[in-house]
Amino acid sequence: MGSIVKKVFTYLILPACIVGLTYALVQSIMEPVKFNKHKDYRSEIAIQRLKDIRDLQVAFKNVNARYASTLDSLIMFYNEGKMKITLQVGSKDDSLAMAHTDAIKKKFRNLKGDKLNEKLHELYLAGEQNLVFQVSSDIAVKDTLFNDRPGFVVDSIAFIPFSGGDSVIMESTIKKVSGVNVPLFEAKMPYKSLLRGLDNQLRINLDAEQEDKGRYKGLMVGSIDAPNNNAGNWE
Repeated sequence: MGSIVKKVFTYLILPACIVGLTYALVQSIMEPVKFNKHKDYRSEIAIQRLKDIRDLQVAFKNVNARYASTLDSLIMFYNEGKMKITLQVGSKDDSLAMAHTDAIKKKFRNLKGDKLNEKLHELYLAGEQNLVFQVSSDIAVKDTLFNDRPGFVVDSIAFIPFSGGDSVIMESTIKKVSGVNVPLFEAKMPYKSLLRGLDNQLRINLDAEQEDKGRYKGLMVGSIDAPNNNAGNWE
């Protein structure tokens, strides 16, 4: 009876335990690898979304002299807003064209600034060549930004990808820096939302690691604490 039990243990139970321990060991090694792979993939998509928010905020500030305070404002700006675009006609390095332009300007010395440029543009369209001037026009934001992204959907900027619908955390303010009012904004995606569904303990460890380094526990662009040239914390 004892020999039978010994054989069962040796040939069945012991191998099964070894296989189980080996599997558990492999899983413990592979789980962080899989976690980091998914984290990197999700972060790549999230970073692009934060870059889109930054591009829209910069365009919004160029028009309004401040940053948008809400994501809804940014989305409306993209859908309905307009931007002033300045086009350069001719080259200032072309001395003949510059001389010809100066001669034309003397004929219309009563015109200044945009009015003069509009006149030069009118002459240019009528066939007058060798002119150097700038012309400004209003163009719809959605006809200017993200034209190289056919699948771009502006409504998506409001949400953290893979989170199940959590909103991007965004704030804007105007802070006095060295006596000057400086518009600032920040947009954040906490790992708790971005990495939802992945190993929770590994995510907690990642948050703790970021906290130990004094860094935000997620992805972030801009800062409302101090000017940082709208940098992302991944850059």
